[in-house]
Amino acid sequence: MPESDEKKAFATRLKQALKRSSKRIETATQLSTQFNLRHPAEPITPQAAQKWLTGTARPTVDKIKTLADWLDVSPEWLRFGVTDMKRSRPARDAKSADATVRPTAEELDLLRRLRGLSAYRRQLVEGVIEQFSLDGEVWKE
Repeated sequence: MPESDEKKAFATRLKQALKRSSKRIETATQLSTQFNLRHPAEPITPQAAQKWLTGTARPTVDKIKTLADWLDVSPEWLRFGVTDMKRSRPARDAKSADATVRPTAEELDLLRRLRGLSAYRRQLVEGVIEQFSLDGEVWKE
């Protein structure tokens, strides 16, 4: 992947992590201020934060570590877009893999209600579910 694509991909992941942050960060100035509170030894300017957000620059490894700790994400995910290899999904045993999954009455009701939504609203719900499914893969637990 060319360097500029990697920077753009980093910017996308950074924005995604910032959206999930409890502290609302909407500008490069806010990002630089909050980052500098957590990384005072080597502060950044709002211009540097803007470059991170627009994908024209990517921070150094130590700054990515600070961002990852602050935003509660894996440094590997933030930097490369891959999950932390130490976190593997539990292996299913043969019995549970073959077992038929039977939905509960509540799950069936939820499915019925989901099917009754407009295509747009169904897409929104699917997006929320997708974000939550990232929790086990990307976000620190």
